[in-house]
Amino acid sequence: MSFTSSNDLPKHCIRMHDHEPEKIAASFAGNKRYLTFSHYLKKQFGEKVWKIPVHGEFTCPNRDGTRGTGGCLYCNNYGFSPDLIQQQATVENQIKAGIERIQEKRNVSKFIVYFQTYTNTYAPLAHLKHTYDAVLQFKEIVGMAIGTRPDCVDENILDLLASYKPRLDVWIEYGLQSIHNRTLAAINRGHTYEDFLHAIEITAGSGLKICIHVIIGLPGEAKSDILNTAVALSKLNFDAIKIHPLQVHTNTKLEAMHRQGKISLLSLKSYVDILCDFIELLPPTVVIQRLTAEAPDQILVAPDWCRNKMAVIAAIDAELEVRKSWQGKRFIHHDSFQ
Repeated sequence: MSFTSSNDLPKHCIRMHDHEPEKIAASFAGNKRYLTFSHYLKKQFGEKVWKIPVHGEFTCPNRDGTRGTGGCLYCNNYGFSPDLIQQQATVENQIKAGIERIQEKRNVSKFIVYFQTYTNTYAPLAHLKHTYDAVLQFKEIVGMAIGTRPDCVDENILDLLASYKPRLDVWIEYGLQSIHNRTLAAINRGHTYEDFLHAIEITAGSGLKICIHVIIGLPGEAKSDILNTAVALSKLNFDAIKIHPLQVHTNTKLEAMHRQGKISLLSLKSYVDILCDFIELLPPTVVIQRLTAEAPDQILVAPDWCRNKMAVIAAIDAELEVRKSWQGKRFIHHDSFQ
C-alpha cells in the first residue's frame, strides 16, 4: 500500500505524530486502507478467528411494550440469523454446531461467540449469567460479543460482562444507527442519542471493548447528517464500528414504506461515496468490523447491490485507492479520545 505524504492531510486536521500517514499505513494490513477486524484478531490471537452467531432467546424493549411495539422499521432479525431462530437450540448446542460446521470447511481452532439476535442484555441478571456461562464450556472460544441497545445496560450488567475478561476477549456492541434523535424516533428505535452517550460513559471504566453500529441511508437523513454522526463518534472512546447500508427486508414496516414509494435507497455509488467520507473521519485506531451487510435472498427486498458483499467491498477499496485516501485522513484529534 502506498500513501501520499502527510502534506496531503487537510489543514484543518490536527496532526499527531502517531497519526502520520506512514505510521497509519503500517497499522493496516492486507492492502487495505482501513483497520480490519480480521487484522485485529490475527494480531490479538496469532491466527485466524471465526465468529459464531448464537440466539439467546432474548427480545427487545421496543417489541414487548416497555419502550414500544413492533421493533425498528427495518428489523427482521430472521434476516440476520435465520438458522438460529429456526433451531431453537440451547446456546451450548448452537456453539457446538457452529464449531463443527466451520471446522468441516476451514482449518480454524479459535472462535468468538456473538450473541446477535435482538437485545442480548435484556433479561434479569441471573438469566444473563446462565446464558453467558455456556460459552465457558468450550476451550476453543477466545472471545464473546454481546449485541445490545444503549438503554439496556447498567453497572451490574457491565460488571457481569467484565467478569469474563480473564478468560475471554469481551465486546459489547451498541446499536446506535444515528446520532440524530429525529431519526431515532422516525425509525422507532425507542432510545435517544443521550441514552447512547450514557451507555458509553458507564462502559468506559469497565475494560470492555466497545463496538458501535451505524446505518447509512436512514429515512430523512442527508449526507451531512450521516457525516455529522461520524464526527460526533470520533470524539468518543470506542474500539470498533460496524457500518452498513439501509436494507429493506420482508415483513417489516420499511418494506411497506418502500413499496409505497415513501423512502429512497442509496445506489451503490452513493453508498460508497458517503462511506469513504465516513471512514476518513474516524480515528485510524478504530477497528472496522463491517462495511456492508448481507441478507438471505428470500429476505432481502432491496437494494439489489447488497446481494454481492465482495463486490461492495471491492468498490469501497477501489474508491479509497482513487482518492489516495485512508481511514482517519480527515480525523481531528480530540482530547477526549486517547
